[in-house]
Amino acid sequence: MNNLASNFLPYFVVAFIYLAVALDFWCSPKVVENAQLKLHSTMIALGLLIHGWLLHQSIFSGGFNLGFYQSLSAIFWLTVLVYWVTDRNHQLHSLQAFVLPPAAIFAVLPAFALSHHHFLDAENSLFIAHVWIAMIAYSLFTFAALHALLMAIAERNLHHKTTIIQLPSFPPLMVMESLLFKIIGFGFVLLTITLISGILFSEQIFNKPMQFNHKSIFSIASWLIYAGLLFGRYRYGWRGLKAIRWTLTGFILLVLAYIGSMFVSQIILGK
Repeated sequence: MNNLASNFLPYFVVAFIYLAVALDFWCSPKVVENAQLKLHSTMIALGLLIHGWLLHQSIFSGGFNLGFYQSLSAIFWLTVLVYWVTDRNHQLHSLQAFVLPPAAIFAVLPAFALSHHHFLDAENSLFIAHVWIAMIAYSLFTFAALHALLMAIAERNLHHKTTIIQLPSFPPLMVMESLLFKIIGFGFVLLTITLISGILFSEQIFNKPMQFNHKSIFSIASWLIYAGLLFGRYRYGWRGLKAIRWTLTGFILLVLAYIGSMFVSQIILGK
């Protein structure tokens, strides 16, 4: 019993850190003190260190174990890391109220994993590169989707519309918009590399030819959405709610492609 509790404890410590920071910010007055924000940043860094160590133990213990729970946890570890680095340069404190609560939930999931999903070709450097580039791309688009939701709330507040979510402060919309497209642009490059490597090197990476199943169709559809969004921004100056809708649509397709297929395969079908 004590051994079981000690195994679960570090996961719940990470969840507590993330939730405590989010709740403290959420309950703050309209002006958040710098000392409080520095404490938040330090606590998030601590959470990232523990979370990263737990992921390393879960994924690389006895091979390369990257199942559904580990994947979600890793994506949100990367998402929190992107937030933490970005916040230091752009002061996106409000975004932690969106990033940290789901990260707290997904950080705990590997502790409840009942089975392992080891990849046989874990020593294939091309396969490892493909997986981690994809994971970074997904985390960037997760960050972009959460950022877009924050922009939607900021838009409503700007027009004095009522909203359920009340936060102490919002960055300027122009700053948020500029950052959104930078994140999407970088994520789009990595998603492009992921799709190309998956198509060209499918036999070497997955030991089977490229298949046009629902996963590849949703992935390509998501790529087209983000390509259209970036073109619309460059050519027509798209912004505001149009940019938010396209961002969230692309993210939903990406979730259906990757997370949805893993959930059905590993959790429902138990493969």
